[in-house]
Amino acid sequence: MAFSHNSTTWFFILALFTELISPVLSSRVSSLMKRPTIAESRSSVDSYCESWRLAVEANNAITWKVVPSKCVSYLETYYSKGQFDKDYNVVSSYALAFAKTVKMGGDGKDAWVFDVDETLLSNLEYYKANSYGAEPFNSKEFSEWVVQGTTPGYDASLKLYKGLKKLGFTIILLTGRDEAQRSVTEKNLKDAGYSGWDQLLLRGHEDQGKAATLYKSEQRSRMVKKGFKLHGNTGDQWSDLQGFAVADRSFKVPNPLYYIA
Repeated sequence: MAFSHNSTTWFFILALFTELISPVLSSRVSSLMKRPTIAESRSSVDSYCESWRLAVEANNAITWKVVPSKCVSYLETYYSKGQFDKDYNVVSSYALAFAKTVKMGGDGKDAWVFDVDETLLSNLEYYKANSYGAEPFNSKEFSEWVVQGTTPGYDASLKLYKGLKKLGFTIILLTGRDEAQRSVTEKNLKDAGYSGWDQLLLRGHEDQGKAATLYKSEQRSRMVKKGFKLHGNTGDQWSDLQGFAVADRSFKVPNPLYYIA
């Protein structure tokens, strides 16, 4: 094929232009293909941890073992800045509002069940020293903490507890603590402002090794057989509330520090 002088000139110009812009295009394409390495921002971590906490409270994260390490700072803020107290207050207000609708029998058998740890008594100081639940649970260390008997109560639980007493409810305390810890638990509860409960149920020798849901269900069943009407139940674990012989209404208070099946 023959080329004219003009065709040859334009071909030369086009080839030269392509050679000049090729490195530029190559550089831009290369830069677009590289994935930038960006550290996860604090806001994205907090957003994840907020969603994680919701999953925990809604029991969607069943059988989790420890708090994600990246959520330790988030939980520290959750407790120290007052959001935990606000969350507990809301649950407490709903529980008391329900209690006021209960038609009392006047026979002393209208009962309300409370868990103890993280429901009436706060072990937050222990968990602060153990990375807010990001470290595996150590039963020996926790037992040593319990026998100190210095655990404080919650303002929200004290308000609910006293409100229920004023309405005439019989209070049943049902805890996973061992029978050997009865005296220190009773003293700790009284020092924290609780008094006048009817029953304090702890794990006996025959209850050792039982899953919490089974143990607490069996204890509630015994109360029902004694004639108690379980109108309400307040606990920080789903295992405090589920199973059989459940109360008419159950109220789960916040606890993103640990999970007990």
